[in-house]
Amino acid sequence: MCGIIGIVGKDDVVDRLVDGLRRMEYRGYDSAGVCMVENGQLIRRRAEGKLNNLVIELARHPAAGHTGIAHTRWATHGAPTTSNAHPHATEEVALVHNGIIENFKSLRDALIARGRKFESETDTEVVAHLVSEQVEAGLTPQEAVKAVLPQLRGAFALAIVFRSHDDMLIGARLGSPLVVGYGEGETYLGSDALALAPLTQKITYLEEGDWVVITREGAQIFDVDDNPVQRAVVASGATAAAIEKGNYRHFMLKEIFEQPTVVAQTLRSYLRRIEQTVALPQIDFDLSKINRVTIVACGTSYYAGMVAKYWFEQFARLPVDIDVASEFRYRDPVLEPGGLALFISQSGETADTLAALRHCKAAGQTIAVVVNVPTSSMAREADLLLPTHAGPEIGVASTKAFTCQLAVLAALATHLAIKRGRLSREEEADIVNHLAETPAALNAALAHDDEIAAMAHLIAPARDVLYLGRGPDYPLAIEGALKLKEISYIHAEGYASGEMKHGPIALIDEAVPVIVLAPSGPLFEKTVSNMQEVRARGGKVVLISDAEGIAEAGEGCLATIEMPKVHPLIAPLVYAVPVQLLAYHVAVVKGTDVDQPRNLAKSVTVE
Repeated sequence: MCGIIGIVGKDDVVDRLVDGLRRMEYRGYDSAGVCMVENGQLIRRRAEGKLNNLVIELARHPAAGHTGIAHTRWATHGAPTTSNAHPHATEEVALVHNGIIENFKSLRDALIARGRKFESETDTEVVAHLVSEQVEAGLTPQEAVKAVLPQLRGAFALAIVFRSHDDMLIGARLGSPLVVGYGEGETYLGSDALALAPLTQKITYLEEGDWVVITREGAQIFDVDDNPVQRAVVASGATAAAIEKGNYRHFMLKEIFEQPTVVAQTLRSYLRRIEQTVALPQIDFDLSKINRVTIVACGTSYYAGMVAKYWFEQFARLPVDIDVASEFRYRDPVLEPGGLALFISQSGETADTLAALRHCKAAGQTIAVVVNVPTSSMAREADLLLPTHAGPEIGVASTKAFTCQLAVLAALATHLAIKRGRLSREEEADIVNHLAETPAALNAALAHDDEIAAMAHLIAPARDVLYLGRGPDYPLAIEGALKLKEISYIHAEGYASGEMKHGPIALIDEAVPVIVLAPSGPLFEKTVSNMQEVRARGGKVVLISDAEGIAEAGEGCLATIEMPKVHPLIAPLVYAVPVQLLAYHVAVVKGTDVDQPRNLAKSVTVE
């Protein structure tokens, strides 16, 4: 997800713009740029690659000004080159954009027919020319933006500066987040509160369709119908300290080790330890009347939903459908009355998931959202908001957000089961006790970090790695494979253990490590049988299990990773730790960019 920051300031703002971009590096990007407005000039600097390349460019060719915009780009239309980097500019305007303009081709063709010249392959440059045309025709900046916004289809957050107005910028949002920040004699615009954290704690979240005129004196906000509106000014709570690595080598490692704390924080919101009950935020509908659950998510959040499907069906005896958000609407799903549509997202802004939410809402479904950003678009549109408390997650590969999602989903499954009369009071108390044990079990799992690091060199040379698991460990196998390929660039796949003999076993040879997730319990013997099928064909097995499981099946393995003995309910949270650490240490051995892996963005706000 691209990063945007803009400042209308009292002093030169270029250094603060670059600092703001640094705070958004966690989103993932492949180029960066700034544009300053000073003395009737637009002063633009851009560079492909990492932000330091832009810093070098600014050192060679300084840019100064009291008003400016800056951007980190994750490529959609056009390769990650300097000419495609933002800001895009004409003689009159410069702008940055997060999102996608779906009808850019027809708009571009019409602009070219009218004699406009393009220098990039991007959809964004179309908006710059459209606004510029209006300004050149004599419209004010406000009139120009008002005329152009209705022409755009897709998703966008925009920040626009004007050559002839060095004390103003204009922002707009539709489908992509944007916040306004208020300072002393300065006003700011950013993709999120974290971008503005050192500048101000007073912010306003723009609502869907809003656009805003920003000056040093403040901000005038207009709604989608161009009516002046007031939006609440709130304390952001974001701090610059939230993006410090501390003593950790990478943000990802820091966030893996934060899991006991943030899972405990999350569970505190849902467990009543004295009463030994599970409680949800107050709602105005009857959960006992829910007859079906539809789970929609992307990536790691989708795998959290796969685990939840086991829980909802096992505990609450509720039928569950689950789909990836990018496919959901296009298969024309059957959404019956009385259904709960559950959306899982770290950012609450992922475009595919947000579009699916609105589809379900229009179909009359009750909307529940598990999200880490309680002020996000999804959170604001939900009937039931179920926040996680993971804090800012800077590493692109999700870790602590995943386990916090699982914690919330386990609580939700338990609560649904109680409401539906499927769990007794004693069974609820037993589940609460097991969930309360999770932070300690996560700590015990993290204690094996050194031994996982020591065996990472056994996996790093591989070109292909397979992960196997049964039951709720099957989604963990897929998640482990995703983590490995995200940050080490090794091809990896996760399979249900019993499916190996239905095709994937053809891939097995001595060069393909197989990671087996097999906590002792009812499914252990069957998983071990599948593991033995792998070993019989020369496969090298890494067994992740508890002491009992390793004692029974660990002999002859390439390596074993011991986990604490835990109740099956919390095993998915605990077994997330070793697959995260294994991926991390393999990536370190390979020397890849752990926190900002190539081609990836933290949250994808385009479809």
